[in-house]
Amino acid sequence: MPLNLTTLDDAPRLLIEAKLKPVQGTRFQPTGFPNLGHAVYDSPDGRGRTVLVESAQSMANRLETVCWDDLNNDWVAPLRGLPVVKVVDGDGEPLTNSLIEAHRLNSPYILEGRDKTVVDLLKERLAAMEVGRVDLRELAKVLLEFDTNALLHGVFLAKKDLAGGRLRLPRSLSAFVEAEDAKVAASGGVKNDTVNPKGDTAKGFGNVPFARDEWVAEEITAYFNLDLRQIRAFGLGANVERLLILVALFKVRKFLAVGLRLRTACDLDAGDLTVTRPDRFDPPSLDDIESELPGLIETVGSKGLFGETRVLTVRYGK
Repeated sequence: MPLNLTTLDDAPRLLIEAKLKPVQGTRFQPTGFPNLGHAVYDSPDGRGRTVLVESAQSMANRLETVCWDDLNNDWVAPLRGLPVVKVVDGDGEPLTNSLIEAHRLNSPYILEGRDKTVVDLLKERLAAMEVGRVDLRELAKVLLEFDTNALLHGVFLAKKDLAGGRLRLPRSLSAFVEAEDAKVAASGGVKNDTVNPKGDTAKGFGNVPFARDEWVAEEITAYFNLDLRQIRAFGLGANVERLLILVALFKVRKFLAVGLRLRTACDLDAGDLTVTRPDRFDPPSLDDIESELPGLIETVGSKGLFGETRVLTVRYGK
């Protein structure tokens, strides 16, 4: 029986939260940034300091990592059949793909190599947008065929010969993790050289003491935001809207189930989901989502909305 998503029909956003806690002990290691270190700021409600545990950019990557089966170079089983662009090297071996590449469909491994398969298709399909306003509905239709995940992740096709580099969609699904009332847990250690403790440390020899900052917090929360209004604005029909919503919910559920080992010193457990908007929506379980997705993918595919082939392969290299 199809899952009941009718509560979302008129909602502009689906906002979800999940409380997290360290799997063991109380300390965790937040994300860090060059020339900044940990992102720390005063809480606006006066609850002490807040630390950013995982950024929106990193969360986008993690939500997509749980969708890909590296062993089989394919989507995980419930998502198989969704369109994707695969990149192989000069020997035909898997190199990367549009789901996990840093710039997704705009990856230089897809658009900048000698193989112009995807570039030429995009130029052909989007030629009418070289002048005038960008037709976002037509862009969404093309992305659905070539790289369905881009409708959730967002995309910026920055090549000048693709509508002058004006083809972009913001993320429909975004997420981040924050820790409130956070305090530094300072510690340290030493890299021991039992052979030559006084050796040249610049070359990797000798004993090297170091300081280390981890954190403890009263509360750690993962936040997820699904822009339902944007998904409806794509104009791709009820089945595609349902598919995008369920793929987004799959990402959230799967990440919270298996993707919370963010770093060596940041391994977390998730509590129950809480929906803050709309307040009457009860998110389906991962099992129920996985049960419906394969049939829904085939329904959308049977209507020709995934184009002639669901996997485009680009060769990058010699």
